[in-house]
Amino acid sequence: MVLRSADNNRVRELTLDRPEALNAFNEELYDATARALRAAADDPDVAVVLLTGNGRAFSAGTDLNEMAQRVAGTDFTPGEFGFLGLLDALVEFPKPFVCAVNGLGLGLGATILGFADLAFMSATARLKCPFTSLGVAPEAASSYLFPRLVGRQNAAWMLMSAQWISAEQALDMGLVFAVAEPEELLPTARSHAEQLAAQPISSLVAVKKTMTEHLRPEIAAARGRENACFVDLMGGPANAEALAAFAEGRAADFTNLPPGW
Repeated sequence: MVLRSADNNRVRELTLDRPEALNAFNEELYDATARALRAAADDPDVAVVLLTGNGRAFSAGTDLNEMAQRVAGTDFTPGEFGFLGLLDALVEFPKPFVCAVNGLGLGLGATILGFADLAFMSATARLKCPFTSLGVAPEAASSYLFPRLVGRQNAAWMLMSAQWISAEQALDMGLVFAVAEPEELLPTARSHAEQLAAQPISSLVAVKKTMTEHLRPEIAAARGRENACFVDLMGGPANAEALAAFAEGRAADFTNLPPGW
């Protein structure tokens, strides 16, 4: 089992549970999370979903070992939903979606916050969007959602620099709603989720619809642009060097790429 689920006071708590892989999303976890969101959306007894991670990471993003298999065309089996199906489930999720970032958040472990209605972060957690260090493009409509959420320059730094963002930085730029000490993170997130869940589900859904439905065409357009760039870059010289460096346990060296790369 790669995803745990528990219900309490109309809050469904989903816990990413691949701690040995820092909760990185492989096809199995993409599918499990997408299914869980769709099930929660359809369940009349669930008012709010709270997502967190087990272990020292929230999520390390896409499983790079599986990405390398996909690029090489060997030993890779697509899931039922995959990355794109999980994004569809996030875009379409009609109820409040709360994130509790308990530890490291890389790639999708950071960009998923663009879909959060409330996000909480441990004081010791850190975030990184490692796209340029992997030789690829942004994902999850972050090129649209992040500038809207944190401003153009904060978004540019996060998406271009591949540098770590501290909890205090995330709070200052408005990426998260509150920062808590590690032992207080889940109690704080649960308390807020339960306060939301005490309200009528019909009203919660109406509020979210009025806030987000008009964003869907822009999110779709951003995803299209990102996917096109990602396809162009994946397997290219920069991405190949990044994946080779990861497999060999060394830092990537982009200084000898062909001109323009």
